[in-house]
Amino acid sequence: MGEFMLNEVDHITGVTLTPLKVIEVAEGDVMHAMKVSDFGYTGFGEAYFSMVNGGAIKAWKRHREMTLNLIVPVGAVRFVLYDDRKKSESAGRFQQVTLSKKSYYRLTVPPMIWVGFQGVDNGNNLLLNLADLEHRPEESERRTIDKIDFDWGD
Repeated sequence: MGEFMLNEVDHITGVTLTPLKVIEVAEGDVMHAMKVSDFGYTGFGEAYFSMVNGGAIKAWKRHREMTLNLIVPVGAVRFVLYDDRKKSESAGRFQQVTLSKKSYYRLTVPPMIWVGFQGVDNGNNLLLNLADLEHRPEESERRTIDKIDFDWGD
């Protein structure tokens, strides 16, 4: 399976979607996440899970150095990315991606892209981030949801 890119209208420079394999097994599926040989792998710093309640929005955060590798094995999560990098070809552009078991991809987000996300399914939605750096509070920055002009449709 190769790298999957969105069309240029929706695509933020440096962001990729990589299809992931689900192996269906009667006792419970095996869901791949990432291998050292995969496109997008830039090292390992930490892995963490984040729960997102249905309808809840967690926005906005960006990392100055960290590359995110986001996977949703349970539920569905809508990611909204915003590029305010002045020298980027996609400056000022938003990109939306909804990940779930039915749309099972790894979303790779390079440094300096704003990220927000929303739980789509009722109940718990689970995302996994396989980050290339260990979390350091000073390496990231946050904005409140109203500081980036995006209509979340709620």
